[in-house]
Amino acid sequence: MAEEPARRDPTDEILAAEQDERRRIALFLHDGPVQSLAGVALMLDAAVSFLQRGETEEAGEVLDRALGRTRTTIGELRDLSFNLEPVVLRDHGLGTALQALGDHRAASHGIEVEVDAAAAESLSERTQAALYAIVLEALEGAIRRGPPTTFGVRVRPSDDGGLEVEISDDAPGERRQRSLEVLRERARTLGAAIDVARDDDGTTMRLYLPAYPRGE
Repeated sequence: MAEEPARRDPTDEILAAEQDERRRIALFLHDGPVQSLAGVALMLDAAVSFLQRGETEEAGEVLDRALGRTRTTIGELRDLSFNLEPVVLRDHGLGTALQALGDHRAASHGIEVEVDAAAAESLSERTQAALYAIVLEALEGAIRRGPPTTFGVRVRPSDDGGLEVEISDDAPGERRQRSLEVLRERARTLGAAIDVARDDDGTTMRLYLPAYPRGE
């Protein structure tokens, strides 16, 4: 009888996913903003040379191009910061941060996003950040599979005093077991469990958070 292949520890899956994400960010920074800023530096050098020769019109044209590239780079870095952990999450809480995330993805992918997460404001800042990461990963997974036309996040109090988080989308079902294992392991770090249900309308994940004091 053939032996079943050994399953990877879910913690290893999270570490691998985080390493992949670090590599992706490093590659993005190197090929995007770093190269762009290097180009801006060359443009500024050229503008200085034009000014030293009294060629102000040419200098102005180069400075306009440098300004445009700088603004584009600022936008790229702002998007990166938003994806990692938006300032709005720290300043205004999970509900507002998820709505901002939904608005951003709706604009770029044409997704109708519905967020009802007011009940999550009772959670600690650390737990809200962990939930944000779970929702972000679920949304990115749905976009990768589809993208979906709808994506929803709802947070409700549960009967035992905890919270139930429902994440739904109408993209094709997730076939990569690793993606689900990573989400489940992230949930386990919160003492939570995730149930996944699929049907013809899409995928619904329910995460059950136990009751914790806000300071935990």
